[in-house]
Amino acid sequence: MVVLAAAFSILAASWSAAADNTSARQKRPSAVPSKPQASVPEPGDDPTIDFINQQLAQSWRDAELTPSPHATDGEWARRVFLDLIGRIPSVDETNQFLSDRSKDKRAKLVARLLGSEYRDEYARNWASIWANLLIGRRVDGDRRGLVSREGLETWLHGAFVANLPYDQFVRQLVSANGANQPDEEGFNGAVNFLLDNLQEKATPATTKTAKLFLGVQVQCTQCHDHPFNTWKQEQFWGFNAFFRQARGLRTFDGTQVVGARLEDEDFAGEGNDPESGEIYFERRNGTLIGVLEPTFIDGQKIKPSGYVEDVNRRDELAELIAKSPELPLAIVNRLWAHFFGYGFTQPVDDMGPHNPVWRPDLLQGLADRLRDTQFDLQQLMRWLVLSEPYALSSQAGRKNQADDPGTGNKPAFSRFYLRQMRPEELYESLVTATRAEKKGDADHDRRKREWLNQFTISYGTDENDEASTFNGTITQTLMLMNGELTRNAISTKEGTFLYDLAAASGKDRDKISQLYLAAFSRPPGKEELSAAQRVWLNHRGDTKAALEDIWWALLNSNEFILNH
Repeated sequence: MVVLAAAFSILAASWSAAADNTSARQKRPSAVPSKPQASVPEPGDDPTIDFINQQLAQSWRDAELTPSPHATDGEWARRVFLDLIGRIPSVDETNQFLSDRSKDKRAKLVARLLGSEYRDEYARNWASIWANLLIGRRVDGDRRGLVSREGLETWLHGAFVANLPYDQFVRQLVSANGANQPDEEGFNGAVNFLLDNLQEKATPATTKTAKLFLGVQVQCTQCHDHPFNTWKQEQFWGFNAFFRQARGLRTFDGTQVVGARLEDEDFAGEGNDPESGEIYFERRNGTLIGVLEPTFIDGQKIKPSGYVEDVNRRDELAELIAKSPELPLAIVNRLWAHFFGYGFTQPVDDMGPHNPVWRPDLLQGLADRLRDTQFDLQQLMRWLVLSEPYALSSQAGRKNQADDPGTGNKPAFSRFYLRQMRPEELYESLVTATRAEKKGDADHDRRKREWLNQFTISYGTDENDEASTFNGTITQTLMLMNGELTRNAISTKEGTFLYDLAAASGKDRDKISQLYLAAFSRPPGKEELSAAQRVWLNHRGDTKAALEDIWWALLNSNEFILNH
């Protein structure tokens, strides 16, 4: 009981000590690489990074905010690993970064994370993020073969390995044809996005395409004019008409569904005339209205024909999206929210006059620069993570406590906002910290899916969208504390991090420091070290038992589960 109480004291103290990182940084045990602790970001030699920094500095002056000091190197490395490749750094990776004395160490680390050394992890992380955006957390087998998550992630992985320009990325998703399963002839995993959204006269495809790629929420206008913005009901159906040549067809082996294909075919319309391919929608007063031409959100119309030979509607739509001014604005807003916790608008995919943008000059400037790079997403990521606001501590100071979007205020990014890891990040981070299992093989992927299914409850919405819950409920907390992965993570079986640490020579305080470095990329503070040493003493020389108790407490702490 005494040991358990001591372990809980570590758990309780871990985040308060992290909040007092100054002491932790200043009292670094000798076993952990020493300085530098909070290096100043490298002098900006990129005009776009300078542009971001100048815009933020002006906003802080306007709001009379003093930004937080810089994060420590360990804090910064942990967050950039999480945000770019979806996991925390290992002890070796942290040590390598901390021991680098060069002025451009942060730029070099970003280059490595975006380069060949981490290419597979980078692509896996972003394939997972985009698969969740495009089809939710569905798994293979859902909807009788119409959706193949494996097929979609295979395509996305290839796209991120190749750093496919974002305009081409969107073009291929919107205009894709082919089979959805990797082992089928004519495989094109991109088709899974629309195969998942063509039901109900393709209304989910309409709302999701507008929201994801153009930052416009139009779902309300399916039934009536939008109550808050300028979108009208006929605009929804004009946009919807682009998808009406697309058909999802299940493929069979005998009587068994084995997959699906997405194809274009001539569309006779609801007036049964392929010369026009006209569709109808109903006003709330019962009036039936015809829509002749597919119409883009800016009013551009294409040829009113349902014959694919005359006009391929999805090809036309892909071109209109790729050239639209909304495309770079929407992706900059989305990636800004990914790296900083909040976007220029809230929600991130609801842009328009009804929802004013925070610092529109900054958003527009980044969107213009992204288009100038031919939509190089890695370049955009590089700008964001090497900017001044990304380098700030998550600790609020006396003069920026008001910068708290959690209270409903608009974010000013004068500090790094705490946020909970995504469930995928938590799984990969646990595996990285503990070496509880081999990464990257089929068993790893299977166990990861099974673990995610325990922690996320997904349910569909009227727009075929998805809401998930991973919010620290009591059930989730107990599963995290006592689940199989955690039991494996704290085991001292051969091959694990804890096994090697227990077998290594060295003082107990050095081993405790290694645990903190593995979990938080920092050494323990004075109080944390004392609490951990009490656990050690209570185990009366049983090193493995002491390490297991301390490790369990650290992995179940708020600090471990947060990106900070």
